[in-house]
Amino acid sequence: MPVLVILITLSLSFYFVYKVKYVRCKRPAERNWISAKSRVALGIFVALFGVNQLFLNGNTITYIIAGVFILFGGFTIFWGLKAYKYYLPLAAKEAIE
Repeated sequence: MPVLVILITLSLSFYFVYKVKYVRCKRPAERNWISAKSRVALGIFVALFGVNQLFLNGNTITYIIAGVFILFGGFTIFWGLKAYKYYLPLAAKEAIE
């Protein structure tokens, strides 16, 4: 599916952009906030990769591995969003100081 391929490419691109921002950033709370955003992008990449695999092959093993990818991506997105919400006010406070 071309839409999934585009979304997979975009999420991987955002992951690399956030990792470059992470390396360049000096403030600790902002680094953690950017790292949380990169985790969300990586989780989206892994989950969409699993969904894409469901459409490519029809084997039982493919369904199992795609399910693992989707679950792992979902957990990564969940924990990344929790970290994002936690570090957002800290990064904003740190930017003001």
